[in-house]
Amino acid sequence: MSERALYLQVAEQLRGNPGQWDAYESRGHCVVLAGPGSGKTKTLTTKMARMLAEDVAEPRGIACITYNNECARELEDRLAGLGVEAGKRVFIGTVHSFSLTQIVLPYAKVARLGLPERFGVATRAERQESFIEAVAHTIEGRVNPQDYEFLVGNYRRTYLNRETPEWSETNPQLARLAEAYEEALRRRGVIDFDDMPLLAVRALRTNPWLQRALLAKFPILVVDEYQDLGSALHRMVMGLCFSAGMRLFAVGDVDQSIYGFTGARPDLLRRLSERDDVETVRLRLNYRSGNRIVAASRVALGEDRDYEAADAAAHGTVFTHPIGGNYEQQAAVLFRNIVPQALARHPLLSHRDVAVLYPAAWIGDAVAIGAQAEGITVVRTDGNALYPRASRMMQWLEQCGQWSCGGWRSGKPRFTHLIGEGRRLFAEAIRNSEQLASFHRQLVSALWDSRDARLPLCVWLERLRTGVIEVFGSRCLALRDEMETLAIFVARVSQTGDRADMSLGEFAGDGQHLNRMTLSTLHSAKGREFGLVFMFGLDIGRLPRRDATQQQRAEARRLFYVGLTRAKAEVHLLSTAGRASPFVTEIVQHLAEEE
Repeated sequence: MSERALYLQVAEQLRGNPGQWDAYESRGHCVVLAGPGSGKTKTLTTKMARMLAEDVAEPRGIACITYNNECARELEDRLAGLGVEAGKRVFIGTVHSFSLTQIVLPYAKVARLGLPERFGVATRAERQESFIEAVAHTIEGRVNPQDYEFLVGNYRRTYLNRETPEWSETNPQLARLAEAYEEALRRRGVIDFDDMPLLAVRALRTNPWLQRALLAKFPILVVDEYQDLGSALHRMVMGLCFSAGMRLFAVGDVDQSIYGFTGARPDLLRRLSERDDVETVRLRLNYRSGNRIVAASRVALGEDRDYEAADAAAHGTVFTHPIGGNYEQQAAVLFRNIVPQALARHPLLSHRDVAVLYPAAWIGDAVAIGAQAEGITVVRTDGNALYPRASRMMQWLEQCGQWSCGGWRSGKPRFTHLIGEGRRLFAEAIRNSEQLASFHRQLVSALWDSRDARLPLCVWLERLRTGVIEVFGSRCLALRDEMETLAIFVARVSQTGDRADMSLGEFAGDGQHLNRMTLSTLHSAKGREFGLVFMFGLDIGRLPRRDATQQQRAEARRLFYVGLTRAKAEVHLLSTAGRASPFVTEIVQHLAEEE
């Protein structure tokens, strides 16, 4: 079936939903305000396939910017199902990768960005050393540099134009410290992640020809999760789409904006959707959650919304559990009683369909102990996980591991998929067919003789690391941080590390380990869905924090709403007896009134 036929076939499925069809039919700038479970990814990818086929002539393409690498990977997979391969005419990546690969790396010199001739991306160690050095040169007395890191990062992301008085006068100390930090980075010949979009915005603002160059390559800009991407992305959109002439197709939800600490501003999406030259479409039907969960989510949000379940017969259930004892004791009750009872009500579900969500990673430690005590295998996606789940390198290694543990037989994943993902990961080192052929040969060589789930992970990793990763990764400036992440992980699974016993099968999720329960912070669960969701540690002082400002309290409410709307069939709200969060208390009252 042709690429065109594939997207047309899927498009027919959008006709029954007025919002999805309006988004698909849009011709100019369009903003899609998509509630939880509303099919926004399906709508976005089908629309992208249509625009590529009907609106963008080769060799021009489409740039799609999203929040993190996992979102980008999902979009790539969905588009592949429509016959569209990322990397040919489609860029899909984070705002940082777009800024680096499409603007900073190719145009740094001609755009006069003041960067060293051969610059790289700073490792954690280089960032830390630079910041300590900047603090020592800027602030008198003995201070803890960590007390300033968040403040400086937020200041840099908030005041984008260094030429205005606002930058130097709002907080002179933070402005000086930020400049000293950047100077320390440059002396080391590196930029950090915040530099990427900031430098890109500066280049676009001061070089109008650069806007035209990007327009020539990408006449359409697609933005997913717009509410999470901050001021730098918004400034790019304003320049590229409403000055240079790119067409915008943006998807987001102000109610799911939960990353204020990284500079996310939901008001930017709201303002964009209210422009006269933008068509705004709302997706209000929830295809994920039962109607009782949708009703409870409206209470959780605390604002009037007309969301409803797409399937009126799918009821869904909300439970509340006040439990005594500390978190480890509560986790024991969760895994011995509450989870087994829920699974018994849904015999077609298993641990892979279950998620336990909590406000902070340290709470997840108690949850993990409880799961281990009951012999339940888990995968953690929080800050205390064995490795960062959002790492592109680690995601690719997981897929390689899955191939080595039986995927070579089943085709899940296909080897061609590993090659494609690896080619994007090591893009700076794989620029022609000869380099690609070399990468193909070396990956086959490293993986073919390591097809055994029982292998110690350190053995498997060493073969892949020396045979492939160091050969190609050492030539990729953008992967320096990823290489450091890998080095830390390798040390932990080495013969002298704390996870020396880890097997390839455990890492890859093979066999018995495939049926793993997810443990995640509420933040990390965004964008995902599960049959059964257990929200743990919902206590006074945890969500929201006791000292929360009005703005932080509003974001905490949205975070609670995001967690609740991850559930399909059941959502369970667990709190310490007598100490429930006010958000939970509102749900308890709602359930009482419903009865």
